[in-house]
Amino acid sequence: MRPAPSNPVAPRIAIVGSGFAGIGMAIRLQQMGITSFTIYEAAADIGGTWRDNTYPGAACDVPSHLYSFSFEPNPAWSRAFGGQAEIFAYLKHCARKYGVERYVRCHARVASTRFDESRQVWHVEVDVNGIRETIEADIVIAASGPLSRPAMPKIAGLDRFEGKLFHSARWDHAYPLDGKRVAVIGTGASAIQFVPHVQRRAAHIDLFQRTAPWIMPKPDKPVGPRAQWLFRHLPFTQRFVRNAIYWQLESRALAFVVNPKLMKLPMKFGLSYLERRVKDPALRAKLTPNYRLGCKRVLLSSDYFPAISQPNVDVVTTGIREIVANGIVTDDGVHHGADAIICGTGFQVNDVGAPFDVTGLEGADLGAMWLRDGPQAYLGTSIANFPNFFMIVGPNTGLGHNSMIYMIESQVQYIADCLRVLRKRNARTMNLRPDVQQKFNARLQQHMQHSVWTSGCHSWYQTQSGKVTALWPGFTFSFRHRTRRVRPHDYRFGR
Repeated sequence: MRPAPSNPVAPRIAIVGSGFAGIGMAIRLQQMGITSFTIYEAAADIGGTWRDNTYPGAACDVPSHLYSFSFEPNPAWSRAFGGQAEIFAYLKHCARKYGVERYVRCHARVASTRFDESRQVWHVEVDVNGIRETIEADIVIAASGPLSRPAMPKIAGLDRFEGKLFHSARWDHAYPLDGKRVAVIGTGASAIQFVPHVQRRAAHIDLFQRTAPWIMPKPDKPVGPRAQWLFRHLPFTQRFVRNAIYWQLESRALAFVVNPKLMKLPMKFGLSYLERRVKDPALRAKLTPNYRLGCKRVLLSSDYFPAISQPNVDVVTTGIREIVANGIVTDDGVHHGADAIICGTGFQVNDVGAPFDVTGLEGADLGAMWLRDGPQAYLGTSIANFPNFFMIVGPNTGLGHNSMIYMIESQVQYIADCLRVLRKRNARTMNLRPDVQQKFNARLQQHMQHSVWTSGCHSWYQTQSGKVTALWPGFTFSFRHRTRRVRPHDYRFGR
């Protein structure tokens, strides 16, 4: 066993993942004077979601000035909503500027972690280019995020298809779509971004839709050189814009979690937008949602409706029976020929266990616990019976209305304060009390019952049983307040 290099007075920290969460945590550790950490990244480069999702049209649905670290504003955003390449470049810039690149170990996939009760340390199993290594860490921070594992559809015959098959998060740029018959499965956040681009190249698209999403126009526009000059030379102007965006988005929580009846007005607007952009009444009927706005993820696009209204696109709402060698057969027996199938079917978020094997006190298996009862944590960060194990973007920290970077920074602050408390108490471990976790989640699920996410639809926000485990049922500023300081009595400390 090879121990990780460490500063004698600092804890050895293993960070899993190098997206916004992992890089943000690493920067904060350096600011605290802690350099005894390693970021383990399974891929060949940092970047997480924004490294992997390179499909045509990939972009953020949160304005750029808010979808960025508060301590590192970017006055050079080229558009109101950043695209994949620009966000990826921004994250690389942050890692480079703050000097955390040297702590990243690429091609190093964390397979499992096990807490050694006798020595009060974590044994972390890492696959490095196919070779298994074991390192020791005093602290493990899981920052791999919930949108890191693509979900392929569970459809009979998927492995029998003889054409090109790939998931949108693993886009095959080498495959030419020009002149091809393309089947797209799914009409979620990724699909509405890439379908307009595929439509312009493909001979024909069959778009398989299970549930019509709510789509609002995307107020995207270029950021001109004058505005960029202003942001660069008068930074307070960019802070003003960021704050304005934050409060505009935060106000939407009133309809998401306080009183879902407030969704009536935006629903009217959404239906009006659909009517203006889709003139064919039969197609419009297929695209009309049958659930309350916000119950599933609200999507932003100004080019999706025009694209699927083109004559080379058919929206198919009949269920898929099976996939055959040369296409897809729907429940009505119709064969839809395809040269390529693109799966815009999202990610494995619920009912899949932990992101890697995690074994805590007395053999507690985090993956098995989550499969049994659904993902659960305290403030999405700490989990009872897993000492010194922390998560960023853990259970119930996702958002339907605001920027996840805000939530990430809140959790980074909480973990930093946990390390401060450990040092102040001269303790080796801190373990969340089970009753604290239980009471927190009971209250959380109680608040969830009043939210729009439990208003009747089923989404990836929920487990199969209907329990909402992906989202925070409140205002983001309330989460920021809860995570500003650790309450030591929530934990038991070991020396």
